[in-house]
Amino acid sequence: MDTTPLTTAFPFFTEEHEMLRTSLRRFIRERVEPVAEQWEHAGFVPREVLREMGELGFLGMRYASQYGGAELDTLATAVLAEELGRSSFGGFAVTVLVHTDMASPHLWHAGSPEQKQRYLPDVIAGRKICAVAMTEADAGSDLQGMRTTARRTADGGWVLNGSKMFITNGVHGDLYFVAAKTGEASGRGRDISMFIVEKGTPGFTVARPLPKQGWLCSDTAELHFDDCRLNADALLGQEHKGFYALVKNLQNERIVLGAQSMGEAARAIELALDWVRQRKAFGATLWDQQTVRHKLAWRAAQVESMRAFIFNTAWRDTQGQQVSKEVSMIKALAGTLVNEVMYDCLQLHGGMGYIRETAIERMARDARVQAIGGGATEVMLEEVAKRL
Repeated sequence: MDTTPLTTAFPFFTEEHEMLRTSLRRFIRERVEPVAEQWEHAGFVPREVLREMGELGFLGMRYASQYGGAELDTLATAVLAEELGRSSFGGFAVTVLVHTDMASPHLWHAGSPEQKQRYLPDVIAGRKICAVAMTEADAGSDLQGMRTTARRTADGGWVLNGSKMFITNGVHGDLYFVAAKTGEASGRGRDISMFIVEKGTPGFTVARPLPKQGWLCSDTAELHFDDCRLNADALLGQEHKGFYALVKNLQNERIVLGAQSMGEAARAIELALDWVRQRKAFGATLWDQQTVRHKLAWRAAQVESMRAFIFNTAWRDTQGQQVSKEVSMIKALAGTLVNEVMYDCLQLHGGMGYIRETAIERMARDARVQAIGGGATEVMLEEVAKRL
């Protein structure tokens, strides 16, 4: 395990970031790794674990102290994501990160004072778990293909109709931030709005949990809205401005997914090192083979380089700099690299790497979606090309 202090490796980290990393590693070692295989079979992360993370301050690091937050920065988010990735349980990592950095930021950035006061304390404490519902069967990276609609009612409320697909925390969530079309205005993104929908709202149902290749302890669902009636105060932010809110938060999401990927890749290399140093073949350990040593050295160099790029971009974001090109690069590069690392590390495990419930087998399955979710690699490369 890398024990080099963040403050030594990167000048922009503080002792507070290092303390956060230490606390996260302890929590994961004691509360996650011994039991998370049970969560894989159950299909979700127990809510008492998330509440405990809330009590420890892990779920509201960038929010105001008046709501229970720690008022930290993008670098803290990157540390959180990397350490969750290092847990080796991608489903656990994404359960937390969707709550902290993909869903609840919509409330933080666009919520009214009343909405924040009503929901944020419970969100930060882990008493209410969040999901963001923008993806549909025919609208993933292309948000303009969205078909879910919200129309105003005579009393100023809204009626929501449509469905959402691949929603993380969709089965066991409590609070959903839902994107819907609210008009036919011309121009990109001018007809999408965001809404707050609570679990149990009439007309809102979890249609079905979705079985997946990986991220097994992350509950993923298809959601249906059938004449789901919302009060006027369910509108989150400005009407017709939801597209811009989604795009704004995708920037943070891509830093997060990149950091998670590099945490996963670094842990996979550690597992492979442990294996090849004790696995013997043809009278010597695998580590004694130059090709094995060089393969792991090469992958370690790539991961460390990518990690530095991610942390530097996170620091630039804290400085208010424009990093749209860089976050798209991160998502494309990290999503590809983590899969290449997993391939090599599983290969070095030989037959054991193909046995279900070994860490490297699970991690290889979990990593595959990193090149898809949060923006497919091909879409990210288009975003980069636009900015060259």
